[in-house]
Amino acid sequence: MKTIKTKLAVALMAAGLSFSAAAADIKVGYSADPVSLDPHEQLSGGTLQLSHMVFDPLVRFTQEMDFEPRLAESWERIDDTTFRFKLREGVKFHSGNVMTADDVVWTFNRLKSSPDFKAIFEPYTELKKVNDYTIDLISSGPYPLVLQTATYIFPMDSKFYTGKTKDGRDKAELVKHGNSFASTNLSGTGPFIVTAREQGVKVEFERFADYWDKESKGNVDKLTLLPIKEDATRVAALLSGGVDMIHPVAPNDHKRVKSAKGIDLVTLPGTRIITFQMNQSSNEALKDVRVRQAIVHAINNEGIVKKIMKGFATAAGQQGPSGYAGYSEELVPRYDLKKAKQLMKEAGYEKGFKLTMMAPNNRYVNDAKVAQAAAAMLSKIGIKVDLKTLPKAQYWPEFDVCAADMMMIGWHSDTEDSANFSEFLTMTRNEETGKGQYNCGHYSNAEVDKLVTASNVETNPAKRAEILQKVEATLYNEAAFVPLHWQSEAWGAKSNVHAADIVNPMVMPYFGDLVVD
Repeated sequence: MKTIKTKLAVALMAAGLSFSAAAADIKVGYSADPVSLDPHEQLSGGTLQLSHMVFDPLVRFTQEMDFEPRLAESWERIDDTTFRFKLREGVKFHSGNVMTADDVVWTFNRLKSSPDFKAIFEPYTELKKVNDYTIDLISSGPYPLVLQTATYIFPMDSKFYTGKTKDGRDKAELVKHGNSFASTNLSGTGPFIVTAREQGVKVEFERFADYWDKESKGNVDKLTLLPIKEDATRVAALLSGGVDMIHPVAPNDHKRVKSAKGIDLVTLPGTRIITFQMNQSSNEALKDVRVRQAIVHAINNEGIVKKIMKGFATAAGQQGPSGYAGYSEELVPRYDLKKAKQLMKEAGYEKGFKLTMMAPNNRYVNDAKVAQAAAAMLSKIGIKVDLKTLPKAQYWPEFDVCAADMMMIGWHSDTEDSANFSEFLTMTRNEETGKGQYNCGHYSNAEVDKLVTASNVETNPAKRAEILQKVEATLYNEAAFVPLHWQSEAWGAKSNVHAADIVNPMVMPYFGDLVVD
């Protein structure tokens, strides 16, 4: 077959034509499907993956974590607070409407009102239309992460989302975990349109015939996303030919996938931190820093990495991994059961206490097993844990109301920068700005807030790193959360599916560029 294709390619090239593989129809098995079609409803990996399939950002990261133009074909800094983007012309939405600056401005204003996304865009005062294909992104002060945040601007079809539904509701309304127009209807600029969706069963995509990127070599014409919760079932589906690609491949299954004929295992080091937050508002004991320190010392995260993750993760002592501004070699994992017991005694809890714990069971690699191990470890210092695990779709509504004393949360920095971890996970909760939106520990430290805010206007890399190192050190000393590990990522795919070309550290494969032989 390869010989035939090569000869055909040569013949086409001789005729002045290019060769591309025939259109492909594939199935992808994921641990869970996106909870909504609204790109601004939930700041999660599933939502962002969907966004890259049915929308397009102004700018996106490459596999090497450089920036490449998408709906913005060029950009330049005008002054300390103004960044100008030149938009690509002739881009069509799925509805047939043509994208202009008006759509980008409309999208930006909606992002600023999103409970989940507004903290990312808090540094900006406005996105201003210069002309139909030029926009200025204006910050309140010098801001070092403009291009990083531009990767989260996926222009929406403002005309499509404007007006009233048949029952009189605003088509643009943004409802968390609700049945809104935007959560069930979409019109993007991306390579795929959604043709069918059954929550928890499947999402079907077809190639958008008028997709702007004619240079893409992607040849996937139809794609079906199948949520398969159990790790072993997901692998079995790949090995039996029921699906063409899966994510994640649990560490226990790596050897099985690697040894299978016609199947490839694709791995990447990850930067997603997996943690437990300790809710100081729901459990009085967790207000005591000694108790929080005891919990951190009692959980053997290096042991979890070795036994449960089979070494396919890196034990963490802080939020940001090595290579991020703010990382400090001194902030290491600190399992010490003897010290944990001593801290409990000093805090007056020598006999322990009870707490509730919640974790998802299909969001992170081995999430339920990690939670079970942590609960067992806490029992050794007298803490009796009432653990509840839930599928992702049921877990996030519980997390949004901080329903337990300890809650698992994984976070990949939206800006590939450690300040973003603090902005969402450890800064004081603030509904107006969106800061601390995912801080279910209800940890609050005015100095940390001040330092993170200062880092966001510091354009000197060395000074900025120093500020963020102070943040990490404070969080470490006050045991603001329980660091577990940075999760590595693994995909399984049939050998004719060139998965290695489209996966990336953000865990958002660019399926529009996927080539299938």
